[in-house]
Amino acid sequence: MAIKSVPVEKKPVKRITTHVLRKMKAEGEKITMLTAYDYSMARILDAAGIEVLLVGDSASNVMAGHETTLPITLDQMIYHAQGVIRAVKRALVVVDLPFGSYQGDSHTALRSAIRIMKEAEAHAVKLEGGREIAESIERILSAGIPVMGHLGLTPQSIYQFGTYQVRAREEAEAQKLREDAKLLEQLGCFAIVLEKIPAQLAREVASSVQIPIIGIGAGPHVDGQVLVTHDLLGITRDFHPRFLRRYANLYDTITNAVMRYIEDVKSVDFPSEEESY
Repeated sequence: MAIKSVPVEKKPVKRITTHVLRKMKAEGEKITMLTAYDYSMARILDAAGIEVLLVGDSASNVMAGHETTLPITLDQMIYHAQGVIRAVKRALVVVDLPFGSYQGDSHTALRSAIRIMKEAEAHAVKLEGGREIAESIERILSAGIPVMGHLGLTPQSIYQFGTYQVRAREEAEAQKLREDAKLLEQLGCFAIVLEKIPAQLAREVASSVQIPIIGIGAGPHVDGQVLVTHDLLGITRDFHPRFLRRYANLYDTITNAVMRYIEDVKSVDFPSEEESY
């Protein structure tokens, strides 16, 4: 008598939400976050188990070749986010509001955030800054849109800083960062990215608030880490910050593969009979 195989019922994929992230912090589980700008890469990262995908304005650098994040537009951010959202089944997708889309005018900020949520179907937005953008954050949150904050080195202000050096080494700036972190929590932000600040200060901030603190160049004593995927995979070559660990060297892997393809085509080794119809 033949034994019939019983199909295994697939469990639904558990979505990562802002509530899940807060629970992870409370339970001491670290949060993983990477950037994504297109469907193919986002699909891989999501399947690998990343909790948060950031459609970062760093697309201005790694996808478009600009020197800073400033040139990328809201339309371009929405385009990148649309591809990422289509790929994702599990991760929380956060989209950067680009330079000029929220500073100085909370009504513009809300319109920008609404466009990202409606046209890209994103899950949340991220803004750079503290008390100076409090009104924009409040107005976006009032529409029910989740907001992630970003303090420390804020790349959209690079021409004001004049350098990508570590921020908040001096006590005055460190104190402002502490106050801004608490303000962002009070306003209702669900998490904060701390970029390139002293590890001890990041530790203080993480322990002083109930919302998750995600670090990049902020040491190990925060609630999670974020890196630019192209840096982690070694697709970029000329970026060597202290905080970056490269987990692959895809620049050389891709280069070698393309060179082999060129060689095989020119020698008529490709396609073979088996690869022809």
